[in-house]
Amino acid sequence: MRPETERLTILHTNDIHSHFEMMSPLAAAIARQKKKARSSPVLLFDIGDHMDRAAAETEGTLGQANIDMINLTGYDAVTIGNNEGLTFSREMLSSVFTGIQCPVVCCNMVEIATGEPPHWMQRHAILEKEGVRIGVTGATVPFASFYSLLGWDALEPEECLREQCLLLAPQVDIVIILSHLGLPADRLLAERLDGVHAILGGHTHHVLEQPLIIDGTAVCGAGKFGRYLGHLVFERDEASGHFHYVTGECVPVDPSLSEPSVSSAATLHLERGREVLSETVAITDRRLALDLGGESPFANLLAQSVRRFTGTPLSLVNAGQLLGPLPDGEITTGMLHALCPSPINACIMRLSGQDIRTALQQSLTAEFRQKVIYGYGFRGERLGGLAVDGLKILYDPHVMPYDTNIAVFVDGQPLEDRREYTVGTLDMFTFHMGYESIGNGDDVRFLLPHFLRDLLRLELQRPGSLDECAKARWEPRTH
Repeated sequence: MRPETERLTILHTNDIHSHFEMMSPLAAAIARQKKKARSSPVLLFDIGDHMDRAAAETEGTLGQANIDMINLTGYDAVTIGNNEGLTFSREMLSSVFTGIQCPVVCCNMVEIATGEPPHWMQRHAILEKEGVRIGVTGATVPFASFYSLLGWDALEPEECLREQCLLLAPQVDIVIILSHLGLPADRLLAERLDGVHAILGGHTHHVLEQPLIIDGTAVCGAGKFGRYLGHLVFERDEASGHFHYVTGECVPVDPSLSEPSVSSAATLHLERGREVLSETVAITDRRLALDLGGESPFANLLAQSVRRFTGTPLSLVNAGQLLGPLPDGEITTGMLHALCPSPINACIMRLSGQDIRTALQQSLTAEFRQKVIYGYGFRGERLGGLAVDGLKILYDPHVMPYDTNIAVFVDGQPLEDRREYTVGTLDMFTFHMGYESIGNGDDVRFLLPHFLRDLLRLELQRPGSLDECAKARWEPRTH
């Protein structure tokens, strides 16, 4: 005989981005919520971007630290975000997710070679808790042009989710979507998909203090970095036998809380990560200064590294990718990781001379150099000026911004506004982020999976690179 009120509690996290300092408090908060639920069943989900290679724990263990945190915290199912899918190779993901102790659900990612999900991923899972059957599927944002270079086919999520929800509905009491697609997409899914009880969201880092109820579907989001824990309650209606939404919220996580097993594991992984990152990659005889507001040797070295790696006549990068100067002496993997943590890749494009000139002119203004940038892999604080290689720029530092044209030379010849040039630059710019005119490029070729810190490592090991980066590309001229 069924109890008078059957209740199901759902807890959810998203976009933790390897903030290991919040994983122990989060685990403690989860334990508290489970205790409050008493005898009623509780499910715990993560909505992707748990991993972020900007953290030493993740970089040094290639994600194993995150999997251990997920296992110790007791998640029932997870999906992947773009930080898992785009910053790890398929081989790395296969290795690390083999050890996860819960289903990884994502229905819109398949391997190009097989047309099927990899062995560690499934399109959906059916979980059973104390007689309640919960159907869970997931989807991640389909950056198709990037994923294809890593051997993935990123499918259109709505149709994939519709297929899975129709398959699950007759078999379960509750249908849940783990959506690393962003709030605008989640709103549309709630309007267009039938029979979905909740869409647990991520990717856009939105905090919904209470779920949005759209056509009977609870649309949720718990912010970022483990600062909040999403909490939902469903109850079974006595008359119909169907579950319905009762209440939901985002619970702030107290950073002072601690769960001992998670705390000790996090400390161990930090030590392991630092040990791996202690490898020496170069020994230098000089310090390379960094200036986000002007030209500097370290930013020039980054521009050189991109030009060499892409094999292009010229390169454009923003100095804000670097977080500090490069000291002299022993340079380790960990130092490069700390100074250039962004999971950003180089790319090659065809770009008009006019678009190059526009970006260079913008780079002379404080408005662009000081611009604060969020997302798209950027882990710096400010955009910074453009560092270049293969170009010579003459400019007047005393005129008002945009008052006069700058003189730009490519291989000794004046830049032609109507001509197209092959340029090595950064994938971030293709999203029209920062220096928007660079995003106008055509025939873009993304070079994955090498990060900028990998390119810096190669450039530091190239004879003569330190002498070259000391040579000025921007030359002030006064009348």
